[in-house]
Amino acid sequence: MPLFNFGTFKLHSGEQSNWKIDCDALVDDDWQALAFMIKSQFKFGAVIGISTGGNELAHALGKYTTTGPTLIVDDVLTTGASMEGIRKGITGEVIGIVVFARGKCPDWVIPIFQYKGQTSLNLKGTSEKAGVL
Repeated sequence: MPLFNFGTFKLHSGEQSNWKIDCDALVDDDWQALAFMIKSQFKFGAVIGISTGGNELAHALGKYTTTGPTLIVDDVLTTGASMEGIRKGITGEVIGIVVFARGKCPDWVIPIFQYKGQTSLNLKGTSEKAGVL
């Protein structure tokens, strides 16, 4: 399965889209490289992965745990609702990290890669829903 897909998809957020980022296409070496990128920028004392997309990244980051805030990680962010939901249950400092952001991130969430276009395009290439990031 490719990382980037074109078709008709219902996203985790419940939104409909005609493109999708499918991180199931990433292999262990990809997750290890992403974890290395993150650990090079942040010190953290714990890692929580958003189920199920963030689990692989959380696992790869586990060996880099030292001291500091809790990281909440996910593969793809669309609305940020899953990240916010997990954050509510954590006391102390929290940093959110997502591999790909296809929507606006909450202020406390940092994307590694961020799409700055529209969240959805129709087949003629015109905007159906503008997503200003």
